Amino acid sequence: MLPVMDPHLLRTYVTVARLASFSEAARELGYTQSAVSQHIAALEQDLGAPLLARRPVAPTAAGERLLEHAGPLLLRLEAARADVVRMVAAPDHGLTLATTPTALGPHVLAALPASGVTLRVLPRDEIPVAVATGTADLGLVDGLAAPSDPLRLPDVAPLTTHGIAEEPVCVLLPVTHPLARRTGLRLGDLADARWLDAPDTGLPLAHLRAANGGHGFRPALRCDGTDVRTLTALAAAGHGLALLPRSAAVDVPGTVAVPVTEPRVVHRAELVHTGAPRGAAAMLTDVLVPPPPAAAPALASPTPTRGDGRREPLAPLSKGTSRS
Repeated sequence: MLPVMDPHLLRTYVTVARLASFSEAARELGYTQSAVSQHIAALEQDLGAPLLARRPVAPTAAGERLLEHAGPLLLRLEAARADVVRMVAAPDHGLTLATTPTALGPHVLAALPASGVTLRVLPRDEIPVAVATGTADLGLVDGLAAPSDPLRLPDVAPLTTHGIAEEPVCVLLPVTHPLARRTGLRLGDLADARWLDAPDTGLPLAHLRAANGGHGFRPALRCDGTDVRTLTALAAAGHGLALLPRSAAVDVPGTVAVPVTEPRVVHRAELVHTGAPRGAAAMLTDVLVPPPPAAAPALASPTPTRGDGRREPLAPLSKGTSRS
């Protein structure tokens, strides 16, 4: 049987590769430089291949391949530790909620506890990581999807998701735009328009390209950050179009929000957690997640039986979707 890879050595390797320096990695990890060198040498001996070129410090081909696996592996270990710590810890009365700016709809704001809430507005891909590693109790993610279709989330840990809201999407145009008087727009007709690329604020252009068969929607201007007002101000000034949920697009000064009529897509928001939420997280989950539909009457849906003729107990309906 192959020996199990030491996660401490793996973490040291990832840090050296990221910083391109043995001394900087030693400083960040709190090791001596000789200890870092020993970790790398032990890992290279274990794998039977050089992982780092020394001058300058850079991953070899084998090292690059290891990096592809190392990040997810270390994240899974951190998520496992956080999940166990969360399970055995005493319930906390506070709540840390990680969210994108456009997932925080009016129904969520109305459901938040009056006190004890820490809100972290993060880029979309960081929210599952925050929940998995325990830096957030719950997460709110959003994106473009076909009606009732789940979102595609990064595979970082076993997560449970619940769809909590869907609403129409609108193209945000300056009032002077030639299409501002339209009652509806087809995304395919706008593939060659000037678009704002704000992947952590509006709906990402990658989602638009996916809905259009992978074509078009090249950015005219990129906007990093999570400030919706900055994005809408750029759209009003004519720097590009933006796709937003209707609730975030209407009544923006200097703009018109025109609904998307084709393809049939919606803005979908999902609640994300690991394990069974407790305390304030459980209370918010109960408010935001609709209860499962009632079981069908026994006459309309007979209870399954085992091979020996005894009744098979019905499986409970799940309130969410588990993703591992």
